Amino acid sequence: MYAVIKTGGKQYRVAPNEVLKVERLPVEAGRRIAFNEVLAVDSGEGLKIGAPMVAGAMVTATVVEQTHAPTILVFKKKRRHNYRRKNGHRQDLTVIRIGEILTDGRQPSAEPEAAPAAEAKEKPAKAAARKPAGTPAKKAAAKPAAKAKSSGGGKAKTGAKKAPAKKPAKKKE
Repeated sequence: MYAVIKTGGKQYRVAPNEVLKVERLPVEAGRRIAFNEVLAVDSGEGLKIGAPMVAGAMVTATVVEQTHAPTILVFKKKRRHNYRRKNGHRQDLTVIRIGEILTDGRQPSAEPEAAPAAEAKEKPAKAAARKPAGTPAKKAAAKPAAKAKSSGGGKAKTGAKKAPAKKPAKKKE
């Protein structure tokens, strides 16, 4: 038994108990999620293909972890113009384990969360997510005042110019 689901703008062929990485979903690790956008289902009786979705089909999954893909390097260069730009990127991923593939409007054995909409992606507050409850907030350390810098390279400049050095007079013989 397998199904083809759509999430994150991509299509995945999934089977029960399979682990796969998909685009970031705003769900915490350990929570259950349901995918209602099922494009095709093969339950052993034959392949059902939706137009565009299979009516009454649902795939449930459990979120294993939130992670990142390996870093890819983006390097741009224009020859003979001294133009080079190096940038890196790590795609946000969610690791999920497929639970059940349901057809004909059947309900899952345990109630999963609704599938998140692509527009409803929200990033959790980083500070709130990292601090355990009851941890007192640290006070910001006062920074010393910055020293005033002169515009010169270390020597004080004056407006008056020095007279040119005098050449020694030639001795007459």
